[in-house]
Amino acid sequence: MRTELVTIPTDTLPLDGAFHTPESGPIRGSVLLFHGNTMNFYTGALRFLPPYLTSLGLACLAFNRRGHDILSIRDSRAAEGGAFQLTSESIADNVTAADWMTSQGFKNPIVIGHSNGGMLAVKHVSERPDTPAMVLLSAHGGGRDSVPLSCKAGLFAVDRLEELTETAHAMVAAGRGKDLMLLPGWWWVITAESFIDRLSEMPDVLALAPKIVAPTLYLVGDLEPPANYPAKEFSKLSSGPCEVEIVPNCDHFYRNREDAVAEIVAAYLKKTLKL
Repeated sequence: MRTELVTIPTDTLPLDGAFHTPESGPIRGSVLLFHGNTMNFYTGALRFLPPYLTSLGLACLAFNRRGHDILSIRDSRAAEGGAFQLTSESIADNVTAADWMTSQGFKNPIVIGHSNGGMLAVKHVSERPDTPAMVLLSAHGGGRDSVPLSCKAGLFAVDRLEELTETAHAMVAAGRGKDLMLLPGWWWVITAESFIDRLSEMPDVLALAPKIVAPTLYLVGDLEPPANYPAKEFSKLSSGPCEVEIVPNCDHFYRNREDAVAEIVAAYLKKTLKL
């Protein structure tokens, strides 16, 4: 495949990414790839999927939302990244990326999202009924239940959710919403306003499912807790056809199962879209 590094402007920080196209042959469609929490366009599914997708004739944009990685800098010592992530900003970034694809001549791309990117994909596609297909890779359920479920799984605030929620609210009330807090579980560092945002602002995947008409593949690993990744429930509620794939011996990051996951995704898109 051919890869071009791109920078897409927003109203604040730009989105950096990679635009992948087939090395030869016609382009038959396009894909937007949404990364998971604190990840980026050059790790995980956004890294291992494009060779398979471009082999089908699909042009792919893998990009960093403004909430990428945990903490980062750009052209100064001002911090940015996932610790500052806000749901509204993430939703806007996906729209900006879709608009960029349209400007390149690729309207109505397939949407593929991993983890938090999968939750955001449901929100994005729920408002775009012309989306030809959606692939949810271990998309978490979002909504107000997501953080408590993460804590029960040993993530985020773990057993200190009530305490840290009170701390975050107090910091915001004191005008310190952009100050950093430490978390006992992944992802370790977060601003007070981002902490509160995750409690109340994330879209609810199951509530949005009836608005999804696009053919959907919802893939999860068998080592992931089903309560956090509600594939079967989503399949029942979706207005469009939804296939569920449980990958054996597979964790949330698809370690050592990358090829198996990519082959499932490619086969699904080839069959569904007759590529």
